[in-house]
Formats: sequence, structure tokens, C-alpha cells
Amino acid sequence: MRALPRRPVPEVPARPAKPVEPPDIDFKSQLCDVTPLADDGRVHFAPPRPSPHPRKRARAHSDRLHPHPVGWFEPAHSDNQFVRAGMQGNTLKKLRALHWPVCAELDLHGYDRYQAQDRLAIFLHQARRLGNCVRIIHGRGIGSSGEPVLKRMTRTWLSHHPEVLAWSESHEGGALLVLLKRMTD
Repeated sequence: MRALPRRPVPEVPARPAKPVEPPDIDFKSQLCDVTPLADDGRVHFAPPRPSPHPRKRARAHSDRLHPHPVGWFEPAHSDNQFVRAGMQGNTLKKLRALHWPVCAELDLHGYDRYQAQDRLAIFLHQARRLGNCVRIIHGRGIGSSGEPVLKRMTRTWLSHHPEVLAWSESHEGGALLVLLKRMTD
């Protein structure tokens, strides 16, 4: 067997001594020979302070910043009923005749479009535990400027929701009867 050549062990440098801290510097004594600048005769403009009250944002600007994308591409008109593909032909007829009892009701009066969408999503999730048919009151849009907002948007949201099988306008108007998928245990 051959012996391996020995490598020299590197020397470990000695620990340096603790650095000596410089004495505290007296700021006033360091700047004792400084003279202030002469006045240049110019007027220096100070910008006005901002108002302590927040600015009101334009409605269109706040809509673009909101995280809810549904509602941006709304159709110009809305239907009075919807049935998901694959459902029986008489589903809407049964729904309007209250074949399924209404197990829960949600009133969207007073909500803006974003609050209404959040509330509707939570409501649909919770209502599936109670039964198949729910009533959603969106109002007729009389208080809206121009045309009803929640009426059209609620119908679009329900048509896109994966748990909604069908919906139809209620007899009294301003409300929808919604048929939900059965909750599987």
C-alpha cells in the first residue's frame, strides 16, 4: 500500500484584536466653521398641502379595480328563464308551478353589484344544504338610474353558476325561482 502524501495544514489566522472604537463625535464641533448660504433672491414655491379628505373616484374607475370579472361582459338583454342542457323539458314548468318547495330566500335590495355577487355566492352554497329550490329577490330596478342593474346581472350570474340547474322569473316579478343541484352526502 502506498501512503498518501501529506498536505500541509493551513494556518488559522489569529483572532484580530477588538477594534478600538473612535471617540464620540461632537456634531456641533464638526460643523463650527460652516457658514450658511447667502440668500439668492429667488422665491421658492412650496406646493400646496393635499386635502385631508379622500377624493371621490369615478364609478368607471372603481369598477375596473374590483376583482369580480363577471359583470364586465354582460349581455345587453336578459332572458326570463334558463335551463341547463340535459335537463328534462318540463323542468321550467315544474319550477314555475312550485313543484319543489322554496326552502330559502335572499333579498338583494340595497346591495351594490359586488356585494350582491358575494352574497349570492355564499347564499347558493349554504342553501344547497336546505333544499333544491330558492327564491332570489333582485328587485325591479326602479331605483336604478337608467335600467335595472341587479336584475340583469343576477340572471347572468345564475346562468354561469355550476350548481344552478334552472331558473325562472317568479309570478310577482322582481324575483327568481332557482333550482339547485341536489347536495350529495
